[in-house]
Amino acid sequence: MSTPPPRPAPQRPSRLLRRGRTPGLRTAKTVLAAVVAFQVATWLDTTSSPILAPLTALLVVQLTLYETLTTGWERVASVTSGVLIAVLFASVVGLTWWSLGLVVGLSLVVGRLLRLGPHLAEVPISAMLVLAVGGAETAALGRITETLVGAGVGVLVNLLVAPPLYVQPAGEAIAELAGRMAALSEDLAAALGGPWSRRLADDLLDRARGVGTEVARADRHLARTEESARLNPRGRSAREARPRLRNTLTALERVHVTLRTLTRVLLDRTYFVPEDEADRAWTPAARAALADVLRTVARTLREAGAVADGSAVPTGVDAGRLSAMLDLRARLADALLVDPAHDAAAWAQHGTLLDAVDLLRVELAAALQPPSATWAPPPLAQAQVRAVRRALTRRRRRG
Repeated sequence: MSTPPPRPAPQRPSRLLRRGRTPGLRTAKTVLAAVVAFQVATWLDTTSSPILAPLTALLVVQLTLYETLTTGWERVASVTSGVLIAVLFASVVGLTWWSLGLVVGLSLVVGRLLRLGPHLAEVPISAMLVLAVGGAETAALGRITETLVGAGVGVLVNLLVAPPLYVQPAGEAIAELAGRMAALSEDLAAALGGPWSRRLADDLLDRARGVGTEVARADRHLARTEESARLNPRGRSAREARPRLRNTLTALERVHVTLRTLTRVLLDRTYFVPEDEADRAWTPAARAALADVLRTVARTLREAGAVADGSAVPTGVDAGRLSAMLDLRARLADALLVDPAHDAAAWAQHGTLLDAVDLLRVELAAALQPPSATWAPPPLAQAQVRAVRRALTRRRRRG
């Protein structure tokens, strides 16, 4: 009898419209910043075609206010460096193939020395723009002015027009992670109730590993939420939501690791026996007990997802659910009972499986537990202060 493959992971719903987000706000802010920057540069008569001002404004308007402020100077540094390099070359030679190559190469080296990171490409782009118009000193000064105008307009627009918080996207990402893990648990429970094979164990382990991308995605969304609370006059709601979101995500990360361990134990035992006996790697009683455990895990994961997206309040696991999970664990332990002297490998694998079930119970309780601590963004200069303290400490030790 052929083994049916596990059903594919559920697709994410469309994110064109999200709860708690004004449709088109970010697009409108970007357009507004570009138009205002172009108009201001036109009034200042920087150059005949002040296109660098709206370009810089478009790049500076980032996802969060803090990111806008911290990357604004990097934009200015990258464009200014490119302009100065172009002026240096244009005063000697014009635009030729070899001068273009030298400008691009030197621009990339300077950008790396300045540690501009993702803004590295803007140095040669700015240099080529100025080199194309002749690189005269007046043109260079106009390009630098346009850059400053664009950076300033981008910062002001993002400051004055509804700085984003990104609380809802983080909650939805964590809820989607919980939903995918719940679907994996349900599929694993269903697979345990049918014919078992090596191929099925391999597929389920691959799916468990694939959830890692969702964990990383949810963590990126939460990091953006934390960043959006910095320097934001509307940041109170993000600071209040962060402990709940971080508490749930941390527990889900550990649940994911435990589910991977559980599926790996199932696979190891399946490969330990001959391939034609894979269906007998686990006894019917053990498979039924583990399937009931996983169904309970799936229900609790969906509750954790509701807590993450704000549709439920964290109240902790109720006593009845906790008692039921303990009973299921005891039933599974009875089904896995084996004499270590008779089968040492099975005894070790069964112990690992029971440890995974214990960890699932603990982490799921933590996912539904109300947060007990508050959170505030770290000071802006915290990293710099730590660096200075380390330098002073090393100096005192040497002295």
